[in-house]
Amino acid sequence: MSTAEYIFGYTGGLVLLGVLVWISIALHLAYTKIDLILTHLKNCPAIMVRAPLRHGGPWGKLLLVGGISGIITFPNFYLKRGELNADDLSKLPFMLRRKLLIMHWSVILLLSAAFILWVIGKIVGWHH
Repeated sequence: MSTAEYIFGYTGGLVLLGVLVWISIALHLAYTKIDLILTHLKNCPAIMVRAPLRHGGPWGKLLLVGGISGIITFPNFYLKRGELNADDLSKLPFMLRRKLLIMHWSVILLLSAAFILWVIGKIVGWHH
């Protein structure tokens, strides 16, 4: 194997490890803080429509945390449509909001990196 293939492989491994760490952190957040998050955002239809996912096991909890982090990361879209309450959003604890923002941007970065690696692999022809 060439040096480029080793670099490509290690980078892919790091992305995969990053995704596993992200899932672990998201599940920890879901199992420990979801009630607090839902209490603070109880007047937000976009959040409350997703709230039953907390009873959907680990997969449902991941979807709920991912959905909430997306809403918190891009609030203007939901505020304009009346699906997010600005007062509830402002009362969400800063550190919790920050964690959700970091979670969302990190998963965007990880998925983008995985896609870029896949495209590079297709272009170079390293698939067998």
